[in-house]
Amino acid sequence: MTTTSASLGAGPPSGLAVRISPMRRRHLRSVLRIETQVCPRPWTLGLFLSELQAEPGRRYLVARTATTVVGYGGLMVAVGEGHVTTLAVDPAWQRRAVGTRLLHALASWGRAQGCSGLTLEVRMGNTAAQSLYRRFGFAPAGVRRGYYAETKEDALIMWAHDIDRPVYAERLDAIAESLSGGVDGGVGEGAA
Repeated sequence: MTTTSASLGAGPPSGLAVRISPMRRRHLRSVLRIETQVCPRPWTLGLFLSELQAEPGRRYLVARTATTVVGYGGLMVAVGEGHVTTLAVDPAWQRRAVGTRLLHALASWGRAQGCSGLTLEVRMGNTAAQSLYRRFGFAPAGVRRGYYAETKEDALIMWAHDIDRPVYAERLDAIAESLSGGVDGGVGEGAA
């Protein structure tokens, strides 16, 4: 999984609303631009294409302004559990709640798919991302030693349990309310 330190900031710059929508092939050039900026070992175009074709058990989203993709994320669902496969935000847009909006949309979709839990891996040194995940109820559950092959860095395994319970829906509602401008009422299906 790729992940960056996006998240808890004050929202997008004035006049630049961020919308969450399904990732499409036409977004991949922008997604790859971000991926190569934030990941020491970026996913390839082929991997993203494969993931986009692996529906219905996967959901990939982009965060975008009217003209620019500023972040993306993905969730894979299997046997009642969701795995956040990737979450990244353009460095120029980090700390503007883009990661929060993306993770909110992914967690909401996981709940709608009947998931009871969510999991992910995050670099041990990425404390900003870990803080975001804790806000969504993720807690450390283990370590994958040397998980990130390019740097030999360990991955912290995190889980959010009982996301199918009303208390988790309340958590998501509180996060949505805390964002200036709220979150999209679901994920837009428009012609992004």
